[in-house]
Amino acid sequence: MVKTVMQRAVRVAVLGLASAFAPGAWAALVQVIVQDGAGKPLPGAVAFLDSAQARRQAKPLVGAEVAQEKRRFVPEVLVVTAGTQVQFPNHDTVRHHVYSFSPAKKFELKLYSGMPANPVLFDQPGVVVLGCNIHDQMVGWILVIETPYYAQADGAGTARIDKVPPGEYTLNVWHAGLPVGAPAVVRPLVVAEGGASVTVRLVGAVP
Repeated sequence: MVKTVMQRAVRVAVLGLASAFAPGAWAALVQVIVQDGAGKPLPGAVAFLDSAQARRQAKPLVGAEVAQEKRRFVPEVLVVTAGTQVQFPNHDTVRHHVYSFSPAKKFELKLYSGMPANPVLFDQPGVVVLGCNIHDQMVGWILVIETPYYAQADGAGTARIDKVPPGEYTLNVWHAGLPVGAPAVVRPLVVAEGGASVTVRLVGAVP
């Protein structure tokens, strides 16, 4: 009986150690406070963490879409991982002609209503600017990344990236208000077991 109890105790201890050192066991929270050049919050900014390990963990998203509602793209900014297929349903009573000339993805959905026959595959990382050939005021963005560790900033300009394994990363911060073609702000970031908090200013970004 004593031997059996000891064996169980050893087994539990071994399983506990295995869990402690398993990938993601010490996953942490990374908080990124995003500000404009004047130090004001930038809601909607996107923060994402890149590394070789992160790229191995990235998988295409399911069910991603950018709708057209009241002659606007909804959401205005969509973040997807490379390899994701995106639908563009038109919920308006007028037809739209959605297109992009961005290097990361050039495509065209000619005048249509309802749901296009096929989704659009976004397989290259980068910023894709969306437009409508009929309604010039319609502008949207799709940010294609190669990592599962990302978040958009809330109304206070804070992006919270959860479940991040400790390690060395490259932090990228981007906002639709940056000048067209401007790259994300990049800086190295070490994530410890207790997480990380950093403030990033995007000089030139317009809220």
